[in-house]
Amino acid sequence: MGQRRYGQYCGLANAADLVGERWTLLIIRDLLVGPKRFTDLRRGLGRIPTNILSTRLKRLEADGLVRRRVLPRPSGSVVYELTDYGRDLEEAVFALGRWGARSLGDPREGEVVTTDSLITALRATFRPDRARGLRLLVELRVADVVVTAKIDDGVLVVSEGGADDRADTTTAPDAPDAPDAVVHTGPVLRALLAGEISPSDAAARGLLTVSGDESATRVFGTVFVIEAAPGSRAGLVNHIPAQHGQ
Repeated sequence: MGQRRYGQYCGLANAADLVGERWTLLIIRDLLVGPKRFTDLRRGLGRIPTNILSTRLKRLEADGLVRRRVLPRPSGSVVYELTDYGRDLEEAVFALGRWGARSLGDPREGEVVTTDSLITALRATFRPDRARGLRLLVELRVADVVVTAKIDDGVLVVSEGGADDRADTTTAPDAPDAPDAVVHTGPVLRALLAGEISPSDAAARGLLTVSGDESATRVFGTVFVIEAAPGSRAGLVNHIPAQHGQ
């Protein structure tokens, strides 16, 4: 398709050729959550120009990472989904996300959390070995984004929406109607996962509120974990102002 190549016979160089263009990895991130219509992708990637999204999807189709599928009636919508080859990128995407989160810092003006980015963050930072024997249903609200995380003996399922209104009930049909805890928070979530602030300290500063089982917040930083960045960033949370009524 006329793209510039690196001119090296190397797996990494080929991977960069396939997914290294601007926006491509974020498209793949969102499709790892599930199939999407063009309008769904456009809405989740608010700053991507329509023509760029179209071009990237065509390239991903041509390279065998993405395919189009028509949903059964009555929907009949066309969705984009990853092929098996495309889904093989999951661990690489998760690893890059964890690595980038270590030095993420505070959100810049105009930066937002999306549903797919939050779902991906929880899936990427989940430590199954630390969740053995744990059964917990947590509704997590970060600004306007709401997701539900179900942990069942080391297995995680994260879905869009609250615990009682999830769109895809087939992923957890036996889930209870009410969550064990409803957690409201904001940018401090990254610091919680990195162990830079404890849930109790975040709650005391108004950066986190919880309804239900308050002990459920202990999963942040223990079951969901971001490794500390080189040269400790523990002072980061001192720059986050206290917030109330999130």
